[in-house]
Amino acid sequence: TILKGPVVINFDGLGVISYRFKVKKMKIIKDVIALRFKTSESEGVILHGEGQQGDYITLELRMAKLLMQINLGSNQYGSILGHTSVTTGSLLDDNHWHSVVIERYRRNVNFTLDRHTQHFRTNGEFDHLDLDYELSFGGMPYSGKPVGAGRKNFKGCMESINYNGDNITDLARRKKIDTSSFRNLSFFCVETHSFPVFFNATSFLQLPGRANHDTLSVSFQFRTWNPEGLLLFSNLDDGTLEISLEDSKVGVHLNVTQETGNQRVDLSSGESVYSFIQKLYDMLE
Repeated sequence: TILKGPVVINFDGLGVISYRFKVKKMKIIKDVIALRFKTSESEGVILHGEGQQGDYITLELRMAKLLMQINLGSNQYGSILGHTSVTTGSLLDDNHWHSVVIERYRRNVNFTLDRHTQHFRTNGEFDHLDLDYELSFGGMPYSGKPVGAGRKNFKGCMESINYNGDNITDLARRKKIDTSSFRNLSFFCVETHSFPVFFNATSFLQLPGRANHDTLSVSFQFRTWNPEGLLLFSNLDDGTLEISLEDSKVGVHLNVTQETGNQRVDLSSGESVYSFIQKLYDMLE
């Protein structure tokens, strides 16, 4: 017997897996949904299902947090409002695997992310989740209502997707469910070419310079909870370049040594690049 690992599905930000129900409409009193995901994107719909009576369930990444929205039913008079929204986790766009389990019985829900469980009761008075046609994984269904407008599809990898006892990843591998929206469905995780680096108060990354070059180009993304800190420092042939956080704003400081003395140009976030170029031009005149 050859033991194989879990099936991994690579979501390209366009493809959506559509799990069609065996009957047209589902009136569900109990749900168990489990999956693992990893991504470098901070936004993206992981799963979505909805019904014509207004019921829905959505799990998505929003601002790198996991957001679950569920509605077991509202009434047209507004006296019963079923919408319930729960957020968990943070910085989940770290390209590491995260485990999610949703267990619902009537209005009681256990929402687990990486073994941390939140228990809550849905709003309203209804117990059943009434869904029509399908549950989609990786994005909103293309036949969906305007509720999905502006939401991004999930981009990254998922594995071990299970919905009420059905192995969704295995059904996709065996072409038993609809994956026609994928341009190229891959059952391996396409790794990112970028690798995040964590800095503490004393660590730094030093790269070799480029001699005999008169231009310098730098680009990077960062996030931090600190309002102050040096982001980049470089010696130049005739001065120094600093990029730093100052009172939660990014500042660029260019020091140039000339025969007439040292000159300094400063630019803070919120200030126009044209203003910086004009300062630099005035300094070099």
